[in-house]
Amino acid sequence: MPQSALPPSSAAAAAAADPEPSCSEAGAREMDDEDLVEDLLATVNSARAYADFRRTQRKECHNLLRWLQLVLPLLEELRDSTPNLTEDAYRRLTLLGRAFAAARRLLRSCNDGSKIFLALESEAVLGRFRTVYEKMNSALDGMPYEDLGTSDEVMEQVELMNAQLTRCKKRTDTQDIELSMDLMVIIQNNQDEERNADRAILDRLASKLELQTLADLRAETVAIKKLINERNGQNAEGTKQIVELLNKFKAIAGIDEKNVLGGEVFVTKSLDKCPSLMIPDDFLCPITLEIMTDPVIVASGQTYERRSIQRWLDSGERTCPKTRQPLAHQSLAPNYALKNLILQWCDKHKVELQRREPEPVAEQDEHPREDIPSLVEALSSIHSDVQRKAAKKIRVLSKESPENRALIAGNGGIPALISLLTYPDKKVQENTVTSLLNLSIDQSNKIFITKGGAIPLIIEILRNGSAVGQENSAATLFSLSMLDENKVTIGTLGGIAPLVELLRNGTVRGKEDAATAIFNLILNQQNKVRATHAGIVQVLLKIIDDKTLGMVDEALSIFLLLSSHTACLGEIGTTPFVEKLVQLIKEGTPKNQECALSVLLELGTKKQPLLVHALRFGLHEHLSKIAKTGTSRAQRKANSLIQLAKKCY
Repeated sequence: MPQSALPPSSAAAAAAADPEPSCSEAGAREMDDEDLVEDLLATVNSARAYADFRRTQRKECHNLLRWLQLVLPLLEELRDSTPNLTEDAYRRLTLLGRAFAAARRLLRSCNDGSKIFLALESEAVLGRFRTVYEKMNSALDGMPYEDLGTSDEVMEQVELMNAQLTRCKKRTDTQDIELSMDLMVIIQNNQDEERNADRAILDRLASKLELQTLADLRAETVAIKKLINERNGQNAEGTKQIVELLNKFKAIAGIDEKNVLGGEVFVTKSLDKCPSLMIPDDFLCPITLEIMTDPVIVASGQTYERRSIQRWLDSGERTCPKTRQPLAHQSLAPNYALKNLILQWCDKHKVELQRREPEPVAEQDEHPREDIPSLVEALSSIHSDVQRKAAKKIRVLSKESPENRALIAGNGGIPALISLLTYPDKKVQENTVTSLLNLSIDQSNKIFITKGGAIPLIIEILRNGSAVGQENSAATLFSLSMLDENKVTIGTLGGIAPLVELLRNGTVRGKEDAATAIFNLILNQQNKVRATHAGIVQVLLKIIDDKTLGMVDEALSIFLLLSSHTACLGEIGTTPFVEKLVQLIKEGTPKNQECALSVLLELGTKKQPLLVHALRFGLHEHLSKIAKTGTSRAQRKANSLIQLAKKCY
């Protein structure tokens, strides 16, 4: 799947760049036998101290920890017996020590590193796990257990573990394809702010990456700061992507601060001459981690920057961001004592506080929240004009804040809106389905919308509604399909075919919404078959040929999912399609090349004659070039194809 080609951080890179000791090193021992064994034990035990792994690498980290622990009995027996190590035993234990050190560094990176970075680079990080496994396997292969005096029980345990490592080395790289697609959509798509399709993806990403609470976001900010310092100005584009994603996660959590990392450095530009670690923690706003210029105290006794906490409250939150305690009131009391301390500190260190533009005076809300119950009631009015106006106002209010959405749902707005989906006026349909899209941001509302029987009615608007109605119907189906049971429901009720039709003949935005919804839906196996029967293959081929659309990567991502199903493979696995992939590998953008290589690797693995045809069509020369100069992900795919190609000769 497409991912941002970001180079690994120095900590993670070190795990893959650990040099092997040469044969000459074996003669001159760096430490005595007992110290070597103690060092091995200390390395494993320190690695076991890491436990809070990032979700994207959690499974692999636990596997690695389990294998490290399986070696402990061998090391403990060696410590207790204090044997004189032969040269071969010393060399292999030294190799094992190098592997353990690399494992510890990798585990630390997955424990402390940026969650966003590790998600974007999940495939590269998986490759570094493979490197560690290879190091451990190489050290344990041929370990002279008899010379070490190892018991039969421990020897069998270690050999069994080493056999697992051997199988693991041969395992095909696997990814969370849904996560990768979500990241690609958020990074690449620039959707209309009026709709909340992107918000639904961000909610899912925030949940998967565990970046929903204030504490998680603060820790992620610190991790990104560390990553930026390690990069020392390198790969500015990749860093920008990470920072933009962080800002998006903060925005949906009610932390609306766009300059959180101050451009290319962590602190604001007014503080760029002062190392941020010198700033007293009490001077930093807990929400933005920036030095406060107007500190205020809330009901819980915590202090925040006025601008930030006011935005938090305006978003409908009624708890303290730091303690999560309910706020008895919303009054903000100036913290003059802290402000004076900050001013004195800034004066002493010659730091100029950033001057902020005053908050614009909010226009009087045309539809105050108190009107929501009456607006919901108006949706069921016997007068069509009243219904039209109410649907339009609900559309606006449902977009504005979580509190509005809660009030609309709590006052029976979802059933009332669902009843309007069959309204003969297409503009009313459009406003209604868009309101449901906005409401579906909240997980509980997804369930209420589904149980209310909305899905078949939304599919009907997708078939016959206005252009905007069709676009937002596709976006709503995408949002609802985040519940796995809805993937099945939408497919069973016939939602795939009209989405394919929108992908074929819709507006540009309609095509984008359809592609995103289809990708999510065909994570279900049966929906892959339905999409193929609906003619999606020919539609995707036309999208690839239409360079003005800029949807080549999305089309290839869908092809990658379809190619994993044997029933779809027959229609996809053709020589003309293979030639098209080779052409993209030759002439496409770096992202096009990554996607095309991924699809070709999937096809070539399942149908070797297709890879043979690609090689005859001139693939090999491009593979060799990409393997040397392509993005990190493209290089890995190219090298995998080169290895697979060797089996074809």
